[in-house]
Amino acid sequence: MRILLLVNESASSVTARTRVLIQAALGEHHEVELALTSRRGHASRLARGAASTGTDLVAVLGGDGTLNEAANGLAGTDCVLAALPGGSTNVFARTIGLDDDPLEATRQTIAAIATNSIESVGLGEVAGRYFLFHCGNGFDAAVVKQVERRPAVKRYASHPLFLWAGVDTWLRHYDRSEPRMKVEHPLATVDDSYLTVVLNTDPYTYLGSRPLSLAPAATLSKGLSVVALRTMGFQTMLALLRDLFEGKPVENNDDLHVANDLSELSIVGYNPFPYQLDGDYLGEVERLNFSWCPQILRLVIPAEVRES
Repeated sequence: MRILLLVNESASSVTARTRVLIQAALGEHHEVELALTSRRGHASRLARGAASTGTDLVAVLGGDGTLNEAANGLAGTDCVLAALPGGSTNVFARTIGLDDDPLEATRQTIAAIATNSIESVGLGEVAGRYFLFHCGNGFDAAVVKQVERRPAVKRYASHPLFLWAGVDTWLRHYDRSEPRMKVEHPLATVDDSYLTVVLNTDPYTYLGSRPLSLAPAATLSKGLSVVALRTMGFQTMLALLRDLFEGKPVENNDDLHVANDLSELSIVGYNPFPYQLDGDYLGEVERLNFSWCPQILRLVIPAEVRES
């Protein structure tokens, strides 16, 4: 099998030693070429180029942002994507059952390739770009914006940084005086959302080893889920965070709107709102139209997960 090992050397958990060991492990039974990403959008072009020249599989050692770019380059092709965790949180790699240690995840990936544990999975699509696990709109994206302003801190203390950015954004950087957006889909219209997350998988993210589950129904084989927060009062936010930490399911109520298995939905801002895709802040928009694209990406799934 021809493999392109695509590495983001700037990712939080990537070291020269790790890269060398992973390349050697993959190279024991496969023909491996190494490529290094150097700027935003580069991984998409490298992955697309690999697919067009007959490469069988692209293994990505990097964070969720690099993985998202590679997925965008491979979607709709026969070339397979393999995730190797190299970032600060590695949401998608852990969601599909990979170990957070890149060397152990490589062992899982090699075993999965040997048994042809490959599935065609669905992706979300918005603004001409696919996403693997979620798109955050409003407050969620404003927090990511604050985190991305501090890349050096993110590399070494990502989880404390996210917690600090969440509190700081809630207090100083996000207008909580009135709803920011309207959510429209075939099952309902919600006209008073402050924060909206559209999910292709669950959990929403991880804090350390703890998963924060917003939409357990969201899987790679079903349509999109949406969770809209209809108030940002202190007591409501505190109760929501407590439930997430305790693993309690998020359900429809006066403060939350939840819908699952959607093929399409729209978010319309009353003013421009920030959004992020798979953890990458992408700016502000006035409207986003989402669709679910089934079986559009070939993905390596750990064999032990596929069998369970």
